[in-house]
Amino acid sequence: MDRTDTHELWEQVLTQVELSVSPANFNTWFQDSTIVKVEEGIVYIGVPSQFFRDWYLKKFNTLLLKIIRDISYEYRNIEYQIVKDVARKVKEVRRQPRPTVEMPLDDFYINKSDNLNPGYTFETFVVGSLNELAYTAAKAAIERPGITYNPLFIYGDTGRGKTHLIQAIGNQYKKTYPNRKVFYLTSEKFAVDYTDSLQQGTANRFKDKYRQYDLLIMDDIQFLSKKEKSQEELFHLFNALYDNNKQIIFSSDRSPVAISDIAERLKGRLASGMTIDIGEPDHESRIAIVRKKIASHGITLSDEVTEYIATAVAGSIRELEGVINSVVCHTQVKGVPPDIAEVRQSLRSFSRPQKTVSVKHVVSKIAEFYGIDEESIYEKTRRREVVRPRQVIMYILREDFSVSYPTIGTKLGGRDHTTVIHSCEKVKREVSSDTELAKEIQDIRSLLV
Repeated sequence: MDRTDTHELWEQVLTQVELSVSPANFNTWFQDSTIVKVEEGIVYIGVPSQFFRDWYLKKFNTLLLKIIRDISYEYRNIEYQIVKDVARKVKEVRRQPRPTVEMPLDDFYINKSDNLNPGYTFETFVVGSLNELAYTAAKAAIERPGITYNPLFIYGDTGRGKTHLIQAIGNQYKKTYPNRKVFYLTSEKFAVDYTDSLQQGTANRFKDKYRQYDLLIMDDIQFLSKKEKSQEELFHLFNALYDNNKQIIFSSDRSPVAISDIAERLKGRLASGMTIDIGEPDHESRIAIVRKKIASHGITLSDEVTEYIATAVAGSIRELEGVINSVVCHTQVKGVPPDIAEVRQSLRSFSRPQKTVSVKHVVSKIAEFYGIDEESIYEKTRRREVVRPRQVIMYILREDFSVSYPTIGTKLGGRDHTTVIHSCEKVKREVSSDTELAKEIQDIRSLLV
């Protein structure tokens, strides 16, 4: 295996490591390592020091061994070699051209002046039914910045595209208003900058820096929880920008009122403009995401593989992108996209620990709750008194226990997975507006604890 091939293998490993460790761990331990060679089924990983070697053996060996064995059965073991100039060699290999398919370089280069990733644009954002309102509001904020939807607060669970969308606002703003200043940062970075300015006696310089921007985008605002001094500084910064009609964008994993340990006056400012939730993408949106992101790399997958990826990866969009990156790496290494068997093998390493559940137990409890015969759930009947409980069972198995659509269909009388998808999406839509159904599901969940 030549150097380019070992580099591609390491990139494929890193794609999956990044989903399993924290960003801080990933950046600390995996940026200056690489695969130096593969011989007789042993993968030799080059590390920069004895300390790194010991830490890999203690903390990451089991994870790395699982990943490489999932990639191919030909890899039997891992050994670590101390290579003093491994960091330089990693950089040299990364500069070499890749075969077959190129990853868009813009996705890896962050603009140092504004912290924006050029790859995050409105054009690359996949719009679906559950993020359409957020997308529309984001575009509207650019048309009359500082006036319409100010501040704009976008929230939702991790991995639903919030960072992509708010950075897309920044990138479009730069094109629309080239003479204005935009800046993106996380709330954690803001707090660190503020603390450093106090320690270094440069608080006034800190204030002047952040008040100069025409558009300020702050990600993960929930991390200011309990940071009282940083909250106070943000409160004053908010007022200064808002009073001068400067646009402010926030994101969080929860709504402003749900963020704990945030001063009420700051919480009021966060909620004073437009607040929009980004929901979990539905099945059609997930298929669209897979197709669009795969196509951006010049790759075409079969409908069967696309459907399987969109159905099998039950986590966030970020996890879906992790699988897509794995597909891209496979195509780079082998020259052809993976078939369905290879994708199934690859997805094993993306599976997450799940709450254990007996499908029969869930069926029994819900059938008892609705007062129907348990056996009727498995029958091919369309009687309303059976259909509704069956759909709720499917919804609970999927939402609460992450059971795959095909497995649910098989366990409940051999139904097609598309029927399960339809049932789950139907209940998900109805539960947001039907208070009686929402109460029923709440009561059912209490029975399954």
